[in-house]
Amino acid sequence: MGLSIEAGLLGPLGGEVGDLWATFSIFGVGAALTFLLMLFFSPRNSPSFFAQPAWQLLGGVLGPIYVIILTVVTPAIGIAMTMIGILAGQVFKSLIIDHFGLLGTSRRKIDSKRIIALIFIIAALVMVAQG
Repeated sequence: MGLSIEAGLLGPLGGEVGDLWATFSIFGVGAALTFLLMLFFSPRNSPSFFAQPAWQLLGGVLGPIYVIILTVVTPAIGIAMTMIGILAGQVFKSLIIDHFGLLGTSRRKIDSKRIIALIFIIAALVMVAQG
């Protein structure tokens, strides 16, 4: 639910202030809120953020790309199409990551049930696109 609301807010905001400023605003507010939560709720003896492998920090690069795409695409195709398209892409990539055990995950073979689930999501995308 939150992502759909975010898409609905970012599209118009991007139209008013520009897509990059809208993206910056979402991350600025999010960073401030996260910082406050860390101050009050983060364990004081947690491992150093900077001691972690660099590849684990790539999510910080992918987040803004996702939000920029959300900001640009939502006004053009609508929230439902955007969310179902994102879901289809996420499920497809997740199947590949699971199948090969990428990014330190356990291997889970792609089977017929997983393929059928992806087909249903793609069918939903087609049905929503056709109105």
